[in-house]
Amino acid sequence: SSLLEPAELPPGIPTMMGGGRGPMDLGGGAAAVEAATFSPFAAPASSMGTPASGLDLILDVPLEVSVELGRTKMLIKDIVDLSAGSIIELETIVGEPVDIVVNGKLVAKGEVVVIEDNFGVRVTEILTPIEKAAGG
Repeated sequence: SSLLEPAELPPGIPTMMGGGRGPMDLGGGAAAVEAATFSPFAAPASSMGTPASGLDLILDVPLEVSVELGRTKMLIKDIVDLSAGSIIELETIVGEPVDIVVNGKLVAKGEVVVIEDNFGVRVTEILTPIEKAAGG
């Protein structure tokens, strides 16, 4: 036959028989174990030549920021009846802070301002993690 008997295997080849041959031997032989050593990583430098902090690495990541003026609930038949000039009444009271949402998460409150011909939002409150979890 072409199969090798365990006695014919070269030294260091593990066997299922436990004859003391190699690292997979479960027959009580001691295996040399050595602790792994790693060299430290070099801190990446930012474009200014100073070491970059964790925050510096993500400062250029774009985020979607939106401001929610208000909400309301409507029936499908009312939405189908909408036309140019229709008014949708919101549950927000005039002067009430608006929600500032970043990537779908409420992060702050603010007040609407007009700058030349554009709307803007002045941040009036940054929410704490507890307030964010509670929804504001």
